[in-house]
Amino acid sequence: MALPLLPGASRDRNIGKEKFHKSQHWGYCNNVAMLVAEDKPGIGGEPLPGQKLKPKYSVFPEGMGSDAPAWVAFDKQVLSFDAYFEEEVPDKNQELYRIRHCKIYFYLEDDTIQVIEPQVKNSGITQGTIVRRHRIPLPPPHEDQFYTIDHFNVNIEVILYARRYKIIDCDQFTKNFLRKMGVRLNTPTSRPDDPYTKERQKILDSMKPLRPYERIDTLKQFLEHDGHVLRFFCVWDDPESMFHDPRELVLHYYLSDDTIDIKEITPVNSGRDAVPLFLRRDKLPKYAPTGLYQPGTITSRTVLNVFGKLVGNRGHYILDNRKTGAVHQEFYRDSDLKIGAVINVWGRKITLCDCDEFTKEYYRTKYGIKDFTPVLYKAPPPPKPEKTFPPYTGFGSEEDSLCSCMGLLPKPPQKDFKEFMEKDRSGKESNILRFLAKLITDSPIDKDRKFIISYFLSDDTISVFEHIQRNTGILGGKFLERGRIKKPGQELFKSEPSEYFKAQDLFVGARVCFHGHNFLLVDADEYTFNYMEKHANEFSVADIGVILTKLKDIAESRSREIRQVFAATDPEYTKVIEYDPFRNLIVSITDGAFLEHEILTVGRYYGVRDEYEMDIHFLLAVAHEQLKKNSFENFEQLSAVLMYNDREKCGVLPHDMCRTICKSFKLPLADDDLQALLTMCEDDHKQVDYKKFVNGLNWRENQIPAFQTIKVPLKNEDDWSGQPPSLPVKGIKYLPFLDDLFGKEE
Repeated sequence: MALPLLPGASRDRNIGKEKFHKSQHWGYCNNVAMLVAEDKPGIGGEPLPGQKLKPKYSVFPEGMGSDAPAWVAFDKQVLSFDAYFEEEVPDKNQELYRIRHCKIYFYLEDDTIQVIEPQVKNSGITQGTIVRRHRIPLPPPHEDQFYTIDHFNVNIEVILYARRYKIIDCDQFTKNFLRKMGVRLNTPTSRPDDPYTKERQKILDSMKPLRPYERIDTLKQFLEHDGHVLRFFCVWDDPESMFHDPRELVLHYYLSDDTIDIKEITPVNSGRDAVPLFLRRDKLPKYAPTGLYQPGTITSRTVLNVFGKLVGNRGHYILDNRKTGAVHQEFYRDSDLKIGAVINVWGRKITLCDCDEFTKEYYRTKYGIKDFTPVLYKAPPPPKPEKTFPPYTGFGSEEDSLCSCMGLLPKPPQKDFKEFMEKDRSGKESNILRFLAKLITDSPIDKDRKFIISYFLSDDTISVFEHIQRNTGILGGKFLERGRIKKPGQELFKSEPSEYFKAQDLFVGARVCFHGHNFLLVDADEYTFNYMEKHANEFSVADIGVILTKLKDIAESRSREIRQVFAATDPEYTKVIEYDPFRNLIVSITDGAFLEHEILTVGRYYGVRDEYEMDIHFLLAVAHEQLKKNSFENFEQLSAVLMYNDREKCGVLPHDMCRTICKSFKLPLADDDLQALLTMCEDDHKQVDYKKFVNGLNWRENQIPAFQTIKVPLKNEDDWSGQPPSLPVKGIKYLPFLDDLFGKEE
């Protein structure tokens, strides 16, 4: 039998049910009824009676402001508030509470808060970080929420973990930020003083020292001038020496403590003992007219005996503040030292003759002295006699024989290691200049012989190989061992070093003599031409500016006639003439004063090269083969980095930027192939379509058919046979050449 409930009990239960339903209610998950959290709305998304839903978005409408996340938009932006809190001190009678000042930092990127108390000297309190950086919940009954920027203002109180902080002020950045957020700032308040600290400061101010003392603080001077030393070059004419010779000294003045030390420069074979210092470091007193003071005369303190021996033969001494009868002695300062001055160093007259650059700058800045003319105290040293070497004996190399004359212990000749490291073979840069040559002879057998002359830039050596020709009766192969070759016409047994062939002596059209064999250089490979044009400051025959200036000096007076001759050579007015007529015209204009290499340089500069458009499928096939061999598959990451660098989201990037990004991914492609692929993906504005470029390289998704994959034989520079270049200069654009030579025709 159920007992009847009292009216009051029924009402309490209903209230309990209502509270329970406000916080929890039933729902269904996978067709199973269960209790769910308070955030779930009712039917149709409407909130239940008494339910408060948290806002899903901020107070600002969606779409306002930047789309960047908070950790990017507010990175390294912190609001700084000045605050204090009161701390009870129950165990001391001197103080009942303590005022502790602190800083509250609010990090905008993640709404974290940090509280730091500045260090106070001799406070006896563990100071520093009071609350580490993290999100701090609001005080009860809202402990399920966290502090945000809306909870902060000036002249308010915030409770952080049951401790009440009073915010009194903030910095200028915080004020500007809160005003932009629409927060009306309160009036800042003053910082209250700690009563105990204030009382203790009064006690310290009222205390007087029990005995008078004099404090000399030199810390500031030491910190400002530590390591700053003035250096003077001095001379002491010692009258008591046997030969009356001057003594050279170096004086150092230390600005940190006004001390001086002097060191003597002992000449070689002077017969004097070498001592560490002429004067040890100390303050140097000025010489008094009455002479030097006796020891004990000058003291830092003066002590007075008040009673003498009147009271039990026991004196009472006090310190004399007024320094009655004290002897003051002056010391040399930096203002007393200058060029030409004579200082007294314990009875020795020393003349200051010169100083270093730091000393000059110091006196120029501090005292405005501009005249630093040195005092000449000794005759200039006699010129060193020129070394003469005996003539070459013929044994060994000239350099080895010369090294035996440099010292008693002969050393091997030193090679130019820096030049070797800079110009040694590195990757595709061989640093070898190759020329095609033939013998200058009347023999019909030797006229058709072809030679390849290789000049190695790393050590200035030359090697000669003969091109093998069938049915000539000549074996061919190595003709001259690699080594340095002397220029002809030099005396063998002489003291001066011999001259050797340099890179500047080899060019197309040059006549050289190697050990009695006369060669005419008739051609060079493409690498040689490119290297000489790239280093035109070293090779004048490949400097287009020097060549045009030289040609202008010869033909400027006949400019109209030369223009007519070139126009007659091009009757159809194609603006292009072939290389052979162009060469004949230059030779006739200069009367043979131009070298063959100079004419080639002009032809290459103004030449029209055949433009070979390589098939993009062939290039992609070669690239796919290299990527497969190296197992490169980071195409998605490469595309993401390219899209990230495309700030304007236009789908194109500059050529150099794409090349740099590909290099950072260590794309296993040769630089020439990479440049060609990027060029083929360029638009009219020289911008690379990086999506097309990456899709073409992606061998997983866009495979090239097998019949398009062609093996490309590797080209080795050592296999160059001296044949004409693969892309010869066929036509010359003579109109730009004439405009650069004589100026544009009106």
